[in-house]
Amino acid sequence: MSAYRRGLSVGATALTLTALLLSAACGGTTRENAGNDTGSAQASGAANPDAQIKEGLKIAFLPKQVNNPYFTTSDNGGKEAVTELKGNFKEVGPSEASASSQVSYINTLSQQGMDVIVTSANDPNAICGALSQAKAAGAKIVTFDSDTKPECRQIFVNQVTAQGIAENQVKLISQQIGGEGEIAILSATANATNQNAWIALMKEELKKPEYSKIKLVTVAYGNDDDQKSFQEMQGLLQSYPNLKGVISPTTVGVAAAARYLSGSQYKGKVKLTGLGTPNQMREYIKDGSVDAFALWNPADLGYLAAYAGAALASGQITGAEGDKFKAGKLGEFSVGKDGVVVLGPPTVFDKNNIDQFQF
Repeated sequence: MSAYRRGLSVGATALTLTALLLSAACGGTTRENAGNDTGSAQASGAANPDAQIKEGLKIAFLPKQVNNPYFTTSDNGGKEAVTELKGNFKEVGPSEASASSQVSYINTLSQQGMDVIVTSANDPNAICGALSQAKAAGAKIVTFDSDTKPECRQIFVNQVTAQGIAENQVKLISQQIGGEGEIAILSATANATNQNAWIALMKEELKKPEYSKIKLVTVAYGNDDDQKSFQEMQGLLQSYPNLKGVISPTTVGVAAAARYLSGSQYKGKVKLTGLGTPNQMREYIKDGSVDAFALWNPADLGYLAAYAGAALASGQITGAEGDKFKAGKLGEFSVGKDGVVVLGPPTVFDKNNIDQFQF
């Protein structure tokens, strides 16, 4: 088990909330063969946990956007797993995280005969048609980080339960602002499945008696764009002069917001937390712009997604609740309701532990 998975648990519950919330084949493995093997297994509801992972599987990663540090890390984790599995890895994706930008990539990957397509959805509905066509053509579909509707894929690899994220983020901001005052949320895109699920649960979390003195004044959207997120953070502080804290549950957003704080009069006065990577946030922790933030290890998320896809394509699992598979160094995982596999609870990073992590 990785050091990350032994990280500090911040109260993630057992609730699994789904989204409201890789060149030629070798060794005799073809997508037609893989499709026939697992297609019949899934139709009968049967999995063969003793099946061997096939070599030469073509596994493609399609993130929300390429050249995003978070997805670079997660996709590299997927590449590590595919290499271990003796498969063929491929990464493609749009440069902007818009709702329909992934459709053409899915169609091309399907035409190229990918055995597995692993994607983080920019929109829960926009790519479903393309994914359904890819499934019909024989590809196994795994979503990770941000889900589609369950019928559009076989497995969703979730970072952590949505409830766990909500509890973590609200607890962190409450601790930092002394349990009272106005807060705002700086999100990614307005249609992002995971963001909307987390925000909805944060609103519910804020209804608890211990948070009765905290008021959520608005939700802003930086569209997972660095400059827009920077500007939205500036706008929040100008529009809400009594703002005490901001939650930004997106790696692009929280880093941009921290950069703005670090050079502003609000540094040390307005608190910021969210979901970020240690390498992005290290300087802001050390200069006092940010006290603490959280995240799972995105490399482990991509690694687990690749193993889940390989298990599907090899017939070890079908995506049914109760299916089990081994994911290399991360150990054994079980498939939950609606085909959800959960990586584990997030880690909280602060000045005391941030130098222990490099991603």
